[in-house]
Amino acid sequence: MNIILLGPPGAGKGTQAQRLVERRGMRQLSTGDMLRAAVKAGTPVGLEAKAVMERGELVSDEIVSRLIDAELTAMGADTGAIFDGYPRTEAQAQALDEILAAHGRKLDYVIELDVNEDALVERITGRFTCANCGEGYNDDYKRPAQLGVCDRCGSTEFKRRPDDNEQTVRTRMAEYRAKTAPILPIYEARGIVHQINGMAEIDQVTQAIETILAG
Repeated sequence: MNIILLGPPGAGKGTQAQRLVERRGMRQLSTGDMLRAAVKAGTPVGLEAKAVMERGELVSDEIVSRLIDAELTAMGADTGAIFDGYPRTEAQAQALDEILAAHGRKLDYVIELDVNEDALVERITGRFTCANCGEGYNDDYKRPAQLGVCDRCGSTEFKRRPDDNEQTVRTRMAEYRAKTAPILPIYEARGIVHQINGMAEIDQVTQAIETILAG
């Protein structure tokens, strides 16, 4: 099974992708992660990508396509793929179709985590983590049981990401809409797009995804 997981930053894509990895043995293919891994490993495509990035240029669709092709070859035919952050343009969507076909695969589902922008701003700007163990908290939804003390490790130090502010979140939302607008109609025409309420409880979102994948 091959799926695209869509949603703006903070919608919960990472959490749901990880659950699919654990429950179904799928592989999450994040273009950013694959690029960093290829550069670190010094593969031919990684070295090529590194040279491009060092020039301050964007990595081409052709390089990204080769990365995905290599990942699909390495993971074998029986492992499902979750595409995260790709495709973002009509050209990339066409390239993905061609890569999947070359591996005897097809795209089965496009699942979008639909969110309310104002509620998402509230969710993200309220996030903070334990500086020691990384346990996540939220001002409104998940405070430590004892104020100022991490539930997991007992640390009293916490931190917030500097980019978890309203202006940055709204900018990310606008960028997301601009990037997904061109590709959604392609997949809607095939009848494979499913929208899920990304503001629901995490377990409810997981169950909604499982219902879709169960067909």
